[in-house]
Amino acid sequence: MILSEIAQATLLLTCYFSKAKNESAKPLTAVEWGRFALWLKEKSKTPAELLASDPGPLLTGWHDKRVSTARILALLGRGHSLALAVEKWQRAGLWVVTRADPEYPKRLKSRLKASAPPVLFGCGDKSLLNAGGIAVVGSRHASDADLQFSKQLGAKAATQGIAIVSGGARGIDETVMLGAMQAGGKVTGVMADSLLRAATGAKWRKGLMDGQAVLVSPFYPEAGFNAGNAMARNRYIYCLADTSLVVHSGKKGGTLNGAEENLQKQWVALWVKPTKDKDAANEMLVKKGGRWCEEDIQRLGLSSLLTAPLAADNQRKTDQPDLFSQADEATGLFSIGVKESAAEIHDAQLLDVPEETADAPADFYRLFISELSRLAIDPISRDDLPEKTGLHKSQITAWLKRALVDGYVKKLSRPVRYQYIKNKV
Repeated sequence: MILSEIAQATLLLTCYFSKAKNESAKPLTAVEWGRFALWLKEKSKTPAELLASDPGPLLTGWHDKRVSTARILALLGRGHSLALAVEKWQRAGLWVVTRADPEYPKRLKSRLKASAPPVLFGCGDKSLLNAGGIAVVGSRHASDADLQFSKQLGAKAATQGIAIVSGGARGIDETVMLGAMQAGGKVTGVMADSLLRAATGAKWRKGLMDGQAVLVSPFYPEAGFNAGNAMARNRYIYCLADTSLVVHSGKKGGTLNGAEENLQKQWVALWVKPTKDKDAANEMLVKKGGRWCEEDIQRLGLSSLLTAPLAADNQRKTDQPDLFSQADEATGLFSIGVKESAAEIHDAQLLDVPEETADAPADFYRLFISELSRLAIDPISRDDLPEKTGLHKSQITAWLKRALVDGYVKKLSRPVRYQYIKNKV
């Protein structure tokens, strides 16, 4: 496992190398990392520079209520623990992908933006992370009929060259994945816990060795079951896929919460299998915006699941470029081409944000304006923007002042709020 210096610094700052209770400093969350990474970019610095023997001076000017300089330095001082962990992971066949790596799933960046996990641990064929496909989810305690449906669904997807994305858990997840692999299909499993054990276990071994499967997790590879992690990983299942199907959902729990979040965020279309189980939440999900699918697996057309449109207001693409993805060898600084970002803004009909040339570095102020066009259609307070954008409050304050001068937003009072000017020319 050869890690770039950027990857090493990202791991040090965002990952556990042992059980949480044994760590002296809590790694940065995805949103905290997003704020810090943006600050580094604005200071023309990269995470790799933090590997210096004395990184303290590089952090001059960094101020954040949740992420202290002392916390960052403590995390950076775990080099020995990182080396031991990487050696152990490598022996088990694990690899690491960071947001700066080209193999990082594009769908995660596009849909989760600053909330996309900074690091993914995995084993198997990395290319499957960008294969898309159908996210299939359901209860751990499923009926025989639902398990049979799931197995046949996986096999049918395999024969049509459609990948399956699921959670690898007992019940629906495991059954649909194994059904697809047994029929020669491709699967992506997003693990909430015990990735290291799964990577070396018999259940997934053949699929991993034959290039049919990839198992991935944003969590410490040796972490045991944690309800919070199990809930959190559901969003990654949806965001790695092109559409989704709920086989069976209870009236509480991770399957329901994940489906509801997908309906709220409109990542992918949500299909729901009909059921006669009165204790299921399937009908509730349909009432909230899901669609019934064909109950007979023989008549179920998978192409119709993949082509279902989302709500019209979600057709805009809002890709989140990574701050440290492309090196400018001439200057040693990291820049991002904005050709795709400009095209996406054009697709979103945000024509008031001028496009840049393909070779220019990304103007993050303009990306901020494009986000305001979505977030501030209705008046929004400045205090709500850090959580929604992952930006530092001081940066938001500066860019809001500039946006007022440039005429992109107007400032309302009592209380103070900001609203995007839709028809700004």
